Amino acid sequence: MVIYLIDANVLIDASRDYYPITRVPEFWEWLAYVAAAGHVKIPVEVYEEIQEGEDDLGKWARSDGIKEALLLDEEVDVFLVSRITDEGYASDLTDDEVEKVGRDPFLIAYALAAPGERCIVTTEVSKPTKQRANRHVPDVCNQFDVRCCDPFTFLRMLDFRTGWKSR
Repeated sequence: MVIYLIDANVLIDASRDYYPITRVPEFWEWLAYVAAAGHVKIPVEVYEEIQEGEDDLGKWARSDGIKEALLLDEEVDVFLVSRITDEGYASDLTDDEVEKVGRDPFLIAYALAAPGERCIVTTEVSKPTKQRANRHVPDVCNQFDVRCCDPFTFLRMLDFRTGWKSR
């Protein structure tokens, strides 16, 4: 079974643009369901980013049972985070660049810890000419042979439908 590791931008964009929580609650119920079943997880570093807001997404992330369903129950391998940062971005990033890279090395490290069993879902698209802190998740994933897909591929792979409960 592949575990899909969700980047914060997927949930932020879904909440804002495609599946507002108050307009398409079926999406969020489905996401909680597939997360509880172990198909979708969010590393704690990513969860912290989405739960801190006072918007609908932050409230949803903090609601009963959601955190427990979503969180990937493991600690990150700090050596993998360091390797991904050094080799995937640059070994001499400035403080501003480290801030720009954000939590992406953590997300990629969780996927790299179980190659072939995990796939990162991100809205970022490949931009192979970007350098240093400007590199995109799909390009760093490609460098480390980590599977990566966009949200729409993810939804097709897990067969999301608004009428999912009736099937």
